[in-house]
Parts: sequence; C-alpha cells; structure tokens
Amino acid sequence: MGLYAQKILPYVLDWVMAGPEMAQYRKEILAGVSGEVLEIGFGTGLNLAYYPNSVKRITTVDVNPGMNSLALKRIRASAIAVDNRVLNSEHLPMADNSFDSVVSTWTLCSIANVEQALKEIYRVLKPDGQFFFVEHGLSDDPKIQVWQNRLTPIQKVITDGCHLNRNIRQLIENQFDAVRIEQFYADNFPKVVGYLYKGVATKN
Repeated sequence: MGLYAQKILPYVLDWVMAGPEMAQYRKEILAGVSGEVLEIGFGTGLNLAYYPNSVKRITTVDVNPGMNSLALKRIRASAIAVDNRVLNSEHLPMADNSFDSVVSTWTLCSIANVEQALKEIYRVLKPDGQFFFVEHGLSDDPKIQVWQNRLTPIQKVITDGCHLNRNIRQLIENQFDAVRIEQFYADNFPKVVGYLYKGVATKN
C-alpha cells in the first residue's frame, strides 16, 4: 500500500463521503443496527455519528492504516467504545457466530476478494444476525454499465481498488438467502458512480 493510498486518499474520501446525501443514507441503514456490532471498512469513522443510542460498543476493521489518523479523532469524540483494528476483511480473526449486526458502507467495491469477505461476514454473524449495507455498484441501465466497465480500471488506480461495476445484489444473494435491497441513483452524483444498493441480509 503506497504513500498515496495511506496519506492522500483518506482525506479525499473523507471529504467526498461526508456530504448530506451520504449522511442520510448512513442514518437510514444504521437505524436498525443492534447488539454486538462489527463494521468492516471503517475508514475515517464517518458512520460513528449515526449509530443508534442503544449501540454502546462496536468492533471495526479497515485494511488501510492511513485511515486511522482521521478515524481516531472521531473515536475520541464518540460515546461509543470502539475496538478499532487494522485488518483485512477477507480473513477475520473473530469466532463464528460472534455478532448480531455487521455493517458495510461503500466498502464491498474495494475488497479484492469480495466473495471471501462476504463468506467471512456470514460466518461471524450469529444465527438470525443481520448484515446492513449501503454500497455503490453496477447500474441497471446497460448504457451506464458500458461506461462503468470502461472506467473501472482507472477507478481502481485512483481509489485504491474501487470497482464501479460490481453487481452488489448478486454478490450478497449468492451468500445470503434472505435479502432486502433497494436500488437507486444517489442524488447529486454522476450515474456512473452513484448507483446504490441499500439493504439488509439475514443469516438463516
């Protein structure tokens, strides 16, 4: 992981992802989170402000150590106790059936082996545990898909592995049987980067 990914990209992503539209999507999806919580792709900690008051402690993982300097400021200002770890989501050290809720916001796009990460999410969830997610990915419009496929190689370089063209519904439904997903374009974002999947998957 190079200097750009650790020293510059965290500040760029923090600025881009801190807008009011993103905040509203975070608030909506995190409203249902409860119990023992794991957040993958914690990044700069933007979700912390939107967890319900009932959540007192969370475990977080992010593979990029450069995110920590920004995340630590938010952790110190939060009433939530955070066990913050620099880890790869594809190989979680947590035991099976450890968490009631797992959270992912704009993270599945960047994980190299996303199928393995979803297997890990499923593994660490308790029976009837829920996976809460907001992700961007492959549009349902073939014309937009063409541009997403063309631009993804450039996007991966600029944003440290982010894919514009992942079919998030398909990826999650391949791992979970019970899935509720809304698909729509985010307000005030270009369609090529702003097609969102927001939902909850339950471990049966």
